[in-house]
Amino acid sequence: MSQRNQWNFKTLFELLLISTKLGFTSFGGPVAHLGYFHQEYVRKRKWMDEKSYADLVALAQFLPGPASSQVGIGIGVVRAGVIGGIVSFIGFTLPSVIALILFALLLQSFDIGDAGWIHGLKIVAVVVVAHAILGMAKNLTPDVKRKTIALLALMGTLLWQTAFTQVGVILVAALIGFILYKDHQEVDVAKMTFPISKRFATICLTLFFGLLIVLPIFREVTAVGWVAMFDSFYRAGSLVFGGGHVVLPLLEREFVPTGWVSEEAFLAGYGAAQAVPGPLFTFAAYLGAVMNGWQGGLLATVAIFLPAFLLILGALPFWDALRRHDQVRGALMGVNAAVVGILISAFYQPIFISSILSSIDFAFAALLFTMLVYYKIPPWIIVVTGALGGALMAFL
Repeated sequence: MSQRNQWNFKTLFELLLISTKLGFTSFGGPVAHLGYFHQEYVRKRKWMDEKSYADLVALAQFLPGPASSQVGIGIGVVRAGVIGGIVSFIGFTLPSVIALILFALLLQSFDIGDAGWIHGLKIVAVVVVAHAILGMAKNLTPDVKRKTIALLALMGTLLWQTAFTQVGVILVAALIGFILYKDHQEVDVAKMTFPISKRFATICLTLFFGLLIVLPIFREVTAVGWVAMFDSFYRAGSLVFGGGHVVLPLLEREFVPTGWVSEEAFLAGYGAAQAVPGPLFTFAAYLGAVMNGWQGGLLATVAIFLPAFLLILGALPFWDALRRHDQVRGALMGVNAAVVGILISAFYQPIFISSILSSIDFAFAALLFTMLVYYKIPPWIIVVTGALGGALMAFL
């Protein structure tokens, strides 16, 4: 094996190990996932600088689909090309996919929604997100103007909670940033290298829109159940802004009225999805397994994540050129400040208000925060401590 191939294999294996670790330990939803990514990839390993990471998060917020998964794919692409993006996705997603397929096959009637260790993991999510927000705010909102943009984004996303609010807030922030910072000079804009050609990116974008048009037609012509399943999950993954919770009404409308999944099974699966780490979009694996066994679970997973994959691969080669353009940089400064506000908004609702329910919860969160930030204890130990602490607090 050549030295280059050895290096590639080593890089891919390292990426698989790290992303799989995150897949097993990243509880708390998309905002918490971004916090875990920030801790692991930016702070600890320095695979990406703060501004590049924030720009990648901003791109994922623009695109429909699971933002945290798209950020993970993007980091994998930066590290090791398209194969790196696939490896990063598999590592981060597969643990929850396997867990939810097993839930569908074996544990549909097992009630874990009120388990104490689950509540402990929610408190861990509070700690991780708070730490990520503090770090990003320090770098992305250093002046009063950008702090004001973050405040407006926070207020907008809290007061008007619709599927398109985040996109609208980002667009407005981009306009404000362009106006305020169009003459801003910045010399430390790091170059993000994406080993993807623009031709390949164009093919990905064409395939994304092509499948969106062709699949419903093919579904009607063939009347094959597997095609109908794939079409429903693909459309759900293509048309959702705002994260995994937004996709649930779409999936319920697709599968419950048609009789493919009962209302009870749907709600039981939703409870299971809350209990496992990784992206909430893996709820599709549960639904697919309910309908057609483990094969259906895998098909549903591919179908719902394929749009996110095609979009992020299609956008990345053009994104770096845009973010480095003088006239775009000011807009991105506004967008990055808005991302901080959006993260604070998501931190409050649903993460904080659904996790910190009493004074003992807050005290435990403060302990975990101190362990993570000041004692520098590894995040996986924080996760284990949170789960054990939550289980103990259930007896108090």
